[in-house]
Amino acid sequence: MHECSHSCGSCSHCEKCGSCLTLNEAELYVLQKLGQIPFLPVARRTDSADPIYLEDQNYSVEEYSLVLQSLNKKGLITLDFDIPIKGFHSHNYSSYPIVGSFALSARGQHVLELLDLQGIQ
Repeated sequence: MHECSHSCGSCSHCEKCGSCLTLNEAELYVLQKLGQIPFLPVARRTDSADPIYLEDQNYSVEEYSLVLQSLNKKGLITLDFDIPIKGFHSHNYSSYPIVGSFALSARGQHVLELLDLQGIQ
């Protein structure tokens, strides 16, 4: 997926203008999942800031951790370890002392809308 609001010549130069967005397949998958389910659970250990997502096995726990960190850094999701999903209880997360949620940010919602408009699967 590509989002560039400046006409800087070509995408190979977008890194310089700072308004280019590149997403990999796993990042697209998570964004599209958030388009269907607005809040998803996330956990972490007390000795690590790495997010843990255990709701499906399309990617490994390590891959999901990297994807969530990347999407958060890009400003597309918010990781809220202090805001658990109301009524959510799963034994999958019982070994993690910190359980919260993640959701699309306003920018993430905008990008998801652009993906829908462009017909990117």
